[in-house]
Amino acid sequence: MRRGWLTTIIGPELDWTILPVETATESSLKQLKPTSLILSPQRASTLKLGNQRDSATSHAVLIQWQQGGTVAEAMAIVDPALDLASPLKGPFRCLPLEDSDAASAALQLARHAGLLPAFFARPREKGDEEIIGASCTELCVIDYHHAQTLRIAAQARLPVAGAEDAAMVAFRADADAREHVALVIGQRDGSIPLVRLHSECLTGDVFGSLKCDCGPQLHAAIRAMADHDGGATWGILLYLRQEGRGIGLINKLRAYQLQDQGFDTVDANRRLGFPVEARDFGLAAQMLRLMQVPTVRLMTNNPDKVARLQAEGIAVTERVPHALPTNPHNEHYLATKRDRTGHLL
Repeated sequence: MRRGWLTTIIGPELDWTILPVETATESSLKQLKPTSLILSPQRASTLKLGNQRDSATSHAVLIQWQQGGTVAEAMAIVDPALDLASPLKGPFRCLPLEDSDAASAALQLARHAGLLPAFFARPREKGDEEIIGASCTELCVIDYHHAQTLRIAAQARLPVAGAEDAAMVAFRADADAREHVALVIGQRDGSIPLVRLHSECLTGDVFGSLKCDCGPQLHAAIRAMADHDGGATWGILLYLRQEGRGIGLINKLRAYQLQDQGFDTVDANRRLGFPVEARDFGLAAQMLRLMQVPTVRLMTNNPDKVARLQAEGIAVTERVPHALPTNPHNEHYLATKRDRTGHLL
């Protein structure tokens, strides 16, 4: 999908041949000859399609696509970051969604690919050439499969700024290009470690973005574990390759564009067609199990993160707060986390 290849989603009622709008070309569009666009319900709501009976689904929405339309025209329809530049759209005609499971699986696959959840589509017909694809059943267990096939691939001593007594453990999973890592700080001594689940944030961790608090949180967590804050004798920082809370770097930047237009981080994600929280905490739990750490003290301001980790089988004996000062660029972002996603700040 990232390469712009045609893909088949095999559903219980109907097979769909799909092409991501974001990676489509005029050549691949002509090859597919799509009859419709698959959109997320959130995007359909933004396009004011709620008054059409065939849009009444919580899974996905299908709209008619006219032959001769271009990729650029489709991008203006599916990307909310372009709404101000292309305000006049439609009218659109919604179509009956004959296999909602297949359409839902396609939208889920888009999140894993880091693409906008929008596809050119047509029902697969007899005589079509063989195209790489997957069944709904296979796609519904992607997250579970990644966690269950996770394994330790390498480990080495790694002194870092803020914690010279540290080592890194790297993990790989089948059919997942992302490599997650754990930074183990101090020496295991039989006590319950202080653990931080940190999701990758290229903009904050590497470039020092002021729009979030990710970079400061990362480095403050390392220092806290090394300095034995709160009585910790050792700690583990799990660095999870789940940029933008699981929606990917490109989509996170699109969300930033929407925030600059006045939407908060929650509404920006929804307008893009993604859940507010799309991370897979099963990966974090499996990393801890592979390191033989069944019980943790969790450094977080997010009670939901505690609940999610416990639901994956890791015991959390204590939630350790990890609040840091705001700056003029992230005050609204942190207020949204407090007021809309339940963070204790």
